[in-house]
Amino acid sequence: MCGIFGVFNYWGDAHEYRPRAIALAKKLRHRGPDHSGCVVKGNSIICHERLTIVGIGSGVQPFLSKDGSLILSVNGEIYNHVELENTLKDRSEFESKSDCEVIFHLYREIGTKVANQLDGMFSWILLDTRGEKQRLIAARDPIGITTLYIGRNSKHPETIFIASELKALDEECDSIEEFPNGHYFDSDTGKFVRYFNPDWWDSERIPTNKADYKLLRQTLVKAVKKRMMAEVPFGVFLSGGLDSSLIASITAREFENRKKIAGGEIVAHNHLKSFSIGLPGAPDLIAAQSVAEFLGTDHMPFTYTVQEGIDAVPDVIHHLETYDVTTIRASTPMYLLSRKVKATGVKMVLSGEGSDEVFGGYLYFHCAPNDADFHSETVKRVQNLHTSDCLRANKATMAWGLEARVPFLDKEFLQVAMNIDPKYKRCGKDAMYTMEKAVIRQAFDVEFPEADFTPEELAEGPFLSHDILWRQKEQFSDGVGYNWIDSLKAWAESRISDEKFAQRATTYPHDTPDTKEAYLYREIFDKIFPNPACLTSVVRWIPRTDWGASSDPSGRAQKVHEKTIA
Repeated sequence: MCGIFGVFNYWGDAHEYRPRAIALAKKLRHRGPDHSGCVVKGNSIICHERLTIVGIGSGVQPFLSKDGSLILSVNGEIYNHVELENTLKDRSEFESKSDCEVIFHLYREIGTKVANQLDGMFSWILLDTRGEKQRLIAARDPIGITTLYIGRNSKHPETIFIASELKALDEECDSIEEFPNGHYFDSDTGKFVRYFNPDWWDSERIPTNKADYKLLRQTLVKAVKKRMMAEVPFGVFLSGGLDSSLIASITAREFENRKKIAGGEIVAHNHLKSFSIGLPGAPDLIAAQSVAEFLGTDHMPFTYTVQEGIDAVPDVIHHLETYDVTTIRASTPMYLLSRKVKATGVKMVLSGEGSDEVFGGYLYFHCAPNDADFHSETVKRVQNLHTSDCLRANKATMAWGLEARVPFLDKEFLQVAMNIDPKYKRCGKDAMYTMEKAVIRQAFDVEFPEADFTPEELAEGPFLSHDILWRQKEQFSDGVGYNWIDSLKAWAESRISDEKFAQRATTYPHDTPDTKEAYLYREIFDKIFPNPACLTSVVRWIPRTDWGASSDPSGRAQKVHEKTIA
């Protein structure tokens, strides 16, 4: 991934503004430390901060057409770029090995329909100067795995600013909004257009498809394989929970298969690297070590202290650009881990985000009153991933120039998983299953007959040991150590007085904090981002209290939680 920044239809002299644009783009350089580029065309500017994963020796951005009429800057990865290139090669001349250049050529042929043809995670800005007036086309991936924001200045409303992060916009804009996922923007109409609209997107439509365990498994395996596209060392985040362990298992199998085909070492290292983090003795560290030994990965566990985590919180809020409690709780250890991972030379990791939303894995889902409500909640959680786990996975890693890829949010996999009758997903006392995410566990359980494993799959042995495959959900902010959240609450208690908290509605009339921990994070956020326009993109993650669940986002706060590992 990278950092992109654009100014469209600048009100003054764009060439004079260029140094300022470069300075604003530099605020994104942590996302792309490998190369910087800037193009001025007419009264518009596009800047790019590049992280090289594919097309290392080429693919310098922004891309320019030979005649200079089209300029493109892309943040992301296009997994089906080879297939798309093959459909265009007779009519287009590719000048790099970058997976993103295909957007350029595809746009020439089908215009704004290009976004729906892409399989990947992406946000991009394209400047088309072929007509009488310049045209801006921008797009964001279906789920919002990549981050993107759009802003304006009320004194010059004709000018549009776009950037990968808020921090590049907050000094220039008094109106900022998150670019909606699954949409493209066309300056000719001034409107966002939804291009991603699968049948399952309607939360009121309840699917009736029987669970196809084999298809579910094979589609996830395919999703992992396509995300192993890289020319640099890569690894996996491994918490020891179900989601990251499944991704690690599939990746490890494919890694070994590719190594055999290549005749030995691949992508600069001989064993798949896995990484975990936690407080000393944390449940995740213990479970991750067990999984790593089972899979044979080159495992690197890291620890941090409560004080190190607390010291990092202001930096985490700066990078995450949110004050949401659950996001900050989980992002802090991921932020610390990402720094350690980048120091090993790894530039990309596969991670398990998205599974809990797709399959109703959060423990409050045990309280769902019926199948229909359960399903509707999963759809809404997936629709809002860009405000929580996608934001965390993107910004906590990109703070250190590390790219995270999330197979559970693959378009094809979502089409299968989100169209399963919710009776196969729902958990609880009166549901088909008492364990959350049973359907995906069964799909990878060699002892489950309906999983229908092929002889080739069985020959490779089980994907995971039974205890890990059926380990209860442990939210990342809990699994890194039960003392982590308790310590954050105690820190907030020591920093926010009762008198100050009592005035919270007066101090913060918008989205008033409901706990001292929330108040503290909001206070830090407002110091870093004093522009009120920055508040509009923050959404708080809250369980369904109307189902009888606890309002605390910690999984430990839910009655069904079991301390499975001391």
